[in-house]
Amino acid sequence: MSDPLEPTSESSAAHEPHPQHTHPLAEVFGYPADNMSPEAVRHRTKKLCPFNNKVPNCTKDKANDPLGTCSIFDTNGDVTITCPIRFREDWLIADAAAAFFFPPGASWTSLIEVRLDDADGQSAGNIDVVLVSYDQRGRVTDFGSVEVQAVYISGNVRRPFEYYMQDPATRYNMVWRGAGVQVVRPDYLSSSRKRLAPQLLFKGGIMKAWNKRQVVVLHRSFYATLPDLPEVEPHEAEMAWLLYDLRLDPTANRYQLSHYRTVYTRFADALERITVSRPGPVEAFMGKLQVRLDAKMDDGDNPPDAPILSDIIVQE
Repeated sequence: MSDPLEPTSESSAAHEPHPQHTHPLAEVFGYPADNMSPEAVRHRTKKLCPFNNKVPNCTKDKANDPLGTCSIFDTNGDVTITCPIRFREDWLIADAAAAFFFPPGASWTSLIEVRLDDADGQSAGNIDVVLVSYDQRGRVTDFGSVEVQAVYISGNVRRPFEYYMQDPATRYNMVWRGAGVQVVRPDYLSSSRKRLAPQLLFKGGIMKAWNKRQVVVLHRSFYATLPDLPEVEPHEAEMAWLLYDLRLDPTANRYQLSHYRTVYTRFADALERITVSRPGPVEAFMGKLQVRLDAKMDDGDNPPDAPILSDIIVQE
């Protein structure tokens, strides 16, 4: 089956960014899909990551065949970050986290992917970034954890990515459409329930027990889908939620990571709001049960869930 794509126009080295977003690819290997600058072409050709990955190349999904989508357009045309490494641009998140963790003037550095064990020596997972403060002799004096949460994708984004990568110069404004094509969009619900909540429960619980401050880094659109978190003053906070956005620089035709706001909370309050569903009226659920029961009672051919002993004896 061929890809239902229709490139609609020729490309040139310099053009205005496409305004209608006819496909889901916002950034590919760090650059907008329609950026044909030498640096953008180099990053696409070499499959490079410009956002401080642990190696120069992009390693998302597969190291030998990376899915170089840093961000996608949602169904409203807004940009959503889908790769956690994207938040490492210029290490802005480290500066902001350090200001929350440590007093002014503290010496600190960052450590990436640090394993965290529980009391039984079992892994609770890797902490994305640990900021460590140290004294003049290089001894650790304090630390804090930074968890970076990008958004899961619903739909197969690899198909438009691979089609685009075959010829970026003419497919930057391709139209990804056609019967049977699955819509590619951010999956905020799965991102919170399957990723964010478990991280807070397991790793966050240990950090809380150690009385260490925590930072969670999110795209502002992801945070907007969470329940309202009770906020406190910064000096009372155990957690800081660093919210970022991507803003397009039309001159450079590149998106820049931009701090939107910081939300300060206590750990238990935030955890409860995120992990405990708000109950609706019990009467509504009982109404559903009544409808199901009525349908079952009205179905004369509906057998019982399990045969009784007398029925088994008669059958024999």
